[in-house]
Amino acid sequence: MPVLTFANTKGGAGKTTAALILACELAGRGNRVTILDADPRGWISRWHAVAGASSLISVAPVTEETIEALTAKARKRGGYILIDLPSSHDALLAKAVGLADHVLIPVQGCAMDAHGGAEVLELLKELDVSCGVTIPHSVVLTRVNAAVTTRALQAAKDLLASRGIATLSTPIAERAAYRDVFDKGGLLQAMNPAEVSNLSKALHNAAQLTDEIVALMPQKAAPRKPVAKKIAA
Repeated sequence: MPVLTFANTKGGAGKTTAALILACELAGRGNRVTILDADPRGWISRWHAVAGASSLISVAPVTEETIEALTAKARKRGGYILIDLPSSHDALLAKAVGLADHVLIPVQGCAMDAHGGAEVLELLKELDVSCGVTIPHSVVLTRVNAAVTTRALQAAKDLLASRGIATLSTPIAERAAYRDVFDKGGLLQAMNPAEVSNLSKALHNAAQLTDEIVALMPQKAAPRKPVAKKIAA
C-alpha cells in the first residue's frame, strides 16, 4: 500500500498528468489505485467522472482536514495511493509529503521551472533535519519533446545532478494522448489509436515510467510520524 505524493509548488509542472499516467498504467496491470485529489480545480475528479476509468481506480477529493483520514481509509482498500496536490506551499503540502513513502516532483524540462520543485526539496530537508523523517524522493522531467533533447532539458538535468537530486531516467514526453485523456475519460489504454496521434508511443512512455517508479516503491509501507504540526510551527 505505498503512498506516492506528487508535489511542486509551481503551477503547470505536470503533477496531475504524471499522476494520471501512473494510475492508468497501474490499473492496466491489475493493481488497485486510489487517487486523492487535493487540487481545488479537480482535474483528476473531472476525468474520472467523464467515464468510469476502471473498477480498480477510486478517486476522492481531499482537503487539509481530511487527507490523513482518507489516506488511512485508502490503505485499508489496498493497492497504490496517489496524492495529487495543488500548487501551494502550506500545511496540506506538509501533510501529504509526511504521509508519502515516496515524493515525486514533476519539473518541466528547463532549469527555471525547478524553483517550485526546490521548495518541495527544502521541505523534505526540513523534515529530515527537524523531525528525523527521511522520505525518499525523485524528480521527473515533464513535457519533454520526444523528438529532440534540447539544451534547456540538458541544463535542467545538469543542474539537478550537480545538487545530488535523484532524477528519474524516464521523462514524461509531450504526447497528445496525455492531453486528450482528460476530455475523453477512461484509461489511456482504452483510447482509440485512430483518434489519438502516436498513442502507442505514449503507452510505451507510460509503461517505462511506471516500471521505474514501481521499482522505487517499498515492499511494505512504513508508518509515518505526524509531521505537519512541527513543520507549521
